[in-house]
Amino acid sequence: MSYRKANDVLPRQLLRAIQEYIDGEVLYIPRKAENRRQWGETTQNRQRLLARNREIAARRRAGCPVASLAEQYCLSAKAVYKILAAVNGD
Repeated sequence: MSYRKANDVLPRQLLRAIQEYIDGEVLYIPRKAENRRQWGETTQNRQRLLARNREIAARRRAGCPVASLAEQYCLSAKAVYKILAAVNGD
């Protein structure tokens, strides 16, 4: 995310009105609902995690203990159980 100067993009009257509420601080303006993107939409992270989670579930079905999976994937046992519940719930 990049920052833009309010002086460069907002009408002077609107800028003054905003300064009445927040003067000299950083203000986040969220995207319009129709322009929002879901997490991982612009990268491959979502696909990588899905593949990893399916691999964890397959290894568990093959008999691999949860503690071993947690150690191999640098996760807590609780996280592995959550992954297993999510994958099996699909």
